[in-house]
Amino acid sequence: MTVTSSRLSKAAGLAAIAAGTLYVAIQPIHPEETVTAVAGTRWVVVAAMTMTMAVLALVGISGVYLRQAREAGVLGLVAYAMFGLFYLLVVAHSFAEIFILPELADVSPRFVDSFNGIFSGEAGPMDLGAIEAINPVSALLYIVGGSLFGISVVRARVFDRRVGLAFTVGALAAVLAAVLPHDLGRYAAVPLGVAMIWLGYALWDLEKSAATETVVVPEARTEPSTSSPAADRS
Repeated sequence: MTVTSSRLSKAAGLAAIAAGTLYVAIQPIHPEETVTAVAGTRWVVVAAMTMTMAVLALVGISGVYLRQAREAGVLGLVAYAMFGLFYLLVVAHSFAEIFILPELADVSPRFVDSFNGIFSGEAGPMDLGAIEAINPVSALLYIVGGSLFGISVVRARVFDRRVGLAFTVGALAAVLAAVLPHDLGRYAAVPLGVAMIWLGYALWDLEKSAATETVVVPEARTEPSTSSPAADRS
């Protein structure tokens, strides 16, 4: 199979669809941020799903950005950098949830409570210093970077502008998480998950349509002469 830019773009679109689907699916099954939950299998499975989602989303938005890089300009680059950095932080956080927190659940439950409290909004018993900045920084990158990324899609006009508007609204919906109870506030992520699916499909469909519209012009065929030598001499 030949690797082409079109095939890579379609793969990025499928990655975005998968990322959005995982993002929506994670919300109702995410366990509570407690020491008991951290020691369970469900915690590790959901954290692994979250890490996979972040990697796929990073691939997806990279494909979208590259498809509209020229049209999106500086705004598109800034938005992509900010939103991409958010997903890198998610990967790092998920790594800690999978490989570090379960090992510390019995050894240092106070640290686990404090670490989870950064994201649940409940102050933990320990001061974790600079680590506590992860939540506000990631929230800023998510809301500002995500909304700017949606705006760049609208301005570039490579994709349906409604997709960009949906993406912007989805990113801004995260503000609701600050005013709703934590268990309910996590569902504020659903609009962005749906918008990610839509944007991924838009990228995949755009490349598919471009391939379909490619017209192959057949080579001209020379018809054999039907005149006789006698006719040519007349």
